[in-house]
Amino acid sequence: MDDVKRPDKRAERSRRTREKVVEAARELFIAHGYGATSLQEVADRAGVAVQTVYFVFRNKRTLFKDVVDTSIAGDTEPVATMDREWFRAACAEPTAAGQLRAHVHGTREILGRVAPIMPLIAAAAATDPEIAAQWPDGPDPRYTVHHAAAEALARKPDTRPGLSVEMAADLLFGLLSPQLYLIFVRDRGWSPDTWEEWARTALTSQLCADPG
Repeated sequence: MDDVKRPDKRAERSRRTREKVVEAARELFIAHGYGATSLQEVADRAGVAVQTVYFVFRNKRTLFKDVVDTSIAGDTEPVATMDREWFRAACAEPTAAGQLRAHVHGTREILGRVAPIMPLIAAAAATDPEIAAQWPDGPDPRYTVHHAAAEALARKPDTRPGLSVEMAADLLFGLLSPQLYLIFVRDRGWSPDTWEEWARTALTSQLCADPG
């Protein structure tokens, strides 16, 4: 008997369908806005029946939440940022400079996906209380991630003397914000590579000891 587990073709088809719908919704939300985009338009863009969209996501609010979540993660896997391989590898770097290089690069990848939809989240939450309720008040998840990175950073031998975890977390949270990314990349026309090098250099100068 063949004990090798064969892939579940139905589950794979469902995953691909979900990904197509989420990507279509992301494109339309960015182009036209949350309120102006209908599920029929999303279905047409994804090449599926609108009933399929309703079956998988139930309503547009749930679909919007999935667009946001997958933009942050980069895929549909239910893995938190701090459990992602790139984040763990960055924190495991032996020096603060190395961690910052990896952390800024990983954050740049997220910001490239998330920053364009940040205005959509604000607009949708302002007009739809049920959308706003999907992001309850409490600690900002982005700050939580950067604080965890700051805790790892503080243990590195080349961290700036006297630097507190809180100050490091604040600097990571502020300089690696979607708002600042949009100012430079969208509004001022910087390339993502230019932004990444600037952010890495700025944070290194603030968080690492002066070379002696």
